Amino acid sequence: MKEILLCKYGEIVLKGANRKSFEDMLSREMKKRASAYGNFDIYRAQSTIYIEPKDEDADMDGMFAAASKVFGIVAIARAAVCEKNMDAIAHTAKEYVPQFLEGKKTFKVESKRSDKAFALDSMEISRDIGGVILEACPKIRVDVHNPDVIVKVEIREFGAYISAGQFKGAGGMPVGSNGKGLLLLSGGIDSPVAGWMLAKRGVRLDAIHFESFPYTSERAREKVLELAQIVSEYAGDIFVHVVSLTHIQEELVKACEEDYFTLLLRRYMMTIAEKVAREKGCMALITGESLGQVASQTMQALGVTDAAVNLPVFRPCIGMDKEEIVTIARKIGTFETSIQPYEDCCTVFTPRHPRTRPDLEKVLVQENKLDFNALVEEAMGTLYTVHIKAEY
Repeated sequence: MKEILLCKYGEIVLKGANRKSFEDMLSREMKKRASAYGNFDIYRAQSTIYIEPKDEDADMDGMFAAASKVFGIVAIARAAVCEKNMDAIAHTAKEYVPQFLEGKKTFKVESKRSDKAFALDSMEISRDIGGVILEACPKIRVDVHNPDVIVKVEIREFGAYISAGQFKGAGGMPVGSNGKGLLLLSGGIDSPVAGWMLAKRGVRLDAIHFESFPYTSERAREKVLELAQIVSEYAGDIFVHVVSLTHIQEELVKACEEDYFTLLLRRYMMTIAEKVAREKGCMALITGESLGQVASQTMQALGVTDAAVNLPVFRPCIGMDKEEIVTIARKIGTFETSIQPYEDCCTVFTPRHPRTRPDLEKVLVQENKLDFNALVEEAMGTLYTVHIKAEY
């Protein structure tokens, strides 16, 4: 029996004249990922990407898992393929579907007849195939309102397809379809989630990480690279640009009032990030900030931070509470790495009473105690890049 994957895409179908370019991106991404799992024939029709193994050595389980992380795909199903006649469909349903109904109490059949030349309509197909399944699985019953399993029969251009259970895809838009952004990637919970959320909207990611050796450890840097590796399973290759803030932080401690440390450091970070972004062709900065979560994320503090740069700053977590962010972190697999107890630069020289409602003019008075531009250029001289290659 021949089995393939049906990967259905969503909002791409609304792109009008530009739809083909989005479909091409999606197909290229799927083919790139498929190369790790064997020989597959990948083609598309009727808002669906078909993934067909060319030989028995193809890893269908691995390919299914890889396809589930491709942004732009909203649903994935394993499906048996047969000829477009009711005898073949009934025989295939009898042989293929029972394995998916083991331990289940109810099912229903939904049919879609994209090929209108087919003799029976959708209701007739569902009725007949439902009867075949009941004969093959006498302990199960039909529930058209809330079934445990939905069996789908689709009459399409290339044949008939029978599936039992459809799985949710990653959704969103193909990576690269909405430009490139620079993610400020710390070792915390929020920033990997923010990067994932923007990648889901089609943004290709570079990342910047700020370290403060020897106040932060080598293990803290490795933790961040592990987070980038996990996000790359969805977003593709990520270049992580690492910059040292050690000297800047030491100079802030010497020259500035303690309660301004965090704000001043954030302005240095944003300025350096903008310089790196422009050098690497990124059109926006991406942060994991959530309004009011910590002192540096009040509305006034964010205004002071944003005043340091001209590029747009995207904050996809801005209206989320911590539990919502944690839920996504668990879903995408970054949470357990994020909670490892290794410090990042923002935990070094933390003020006891940080300013939560800062005035920009007073912040600039503190900032002007140091040669801001010289320190930024010095920090840029420490930059090195780690290429995180996506492992699908």
